[in-house]
Amino acid sequence: MSFFKFCPSCASTHFTFPDNRRFLCEDCEFTYYHNIAAAVALVFTFEDKVLFTVRNVDPDKGKWDLPGGFIDPNETAEEAACREIREELGLNLQVSDLKYVTTSPNNYLYKNVPYKTMDIFYECQLTSDIIKVEAEDEIQELIWVKRSEIDLDKIGFVSIRKVIREKYLK
Repeated sequence: MSFFKFCPSCASTHFTFPDNRRFLCEDCEFTYYHNIAAAVALVFTFEDKVLFTVRNVDPDKGKWDLPGGFIDPNETAEEAACREIREELGLNLQVSDLKYVTTSPNNYLYKNVPYKTMDIFYECQLTSDIIKVEAEDEIQELIWVKRSEIDLDKIGFVSIRKVIREKYLK
């Protein structure tokens, strides 16, 4: 793991990072487990269309994404999904509005630190395709795309490409 230069406990440079799972200091035996982070993503559908956001920040700035984000401590995945959608799109969803789809591992490179995530996907069918961006710092624009016209190469994250390909392409 190249982003560690020194042991956070003793400042030693004698450490290993076996299997990209844990940091082990050979001098003080400090161990840091680099566990996965949990995140949620929502697939909004209307008729035969899927809603994508266009990322306004790295990683994958300019690429298609799904609304969502990281789960906060002491928050359920469903609570995080509703909170993220309220913050990003101004919609007040209830947990009962969410339909569980699947999970998929992902890689999230943020400021040169490689985070492994477990993305939890939910679907929410809407009765209108009129939605606006609330989090303009995060989202450039919203685009509705017919399922038959989804271009997987425009999607930024591996997990989202996989789930869209397996669950939403016709």
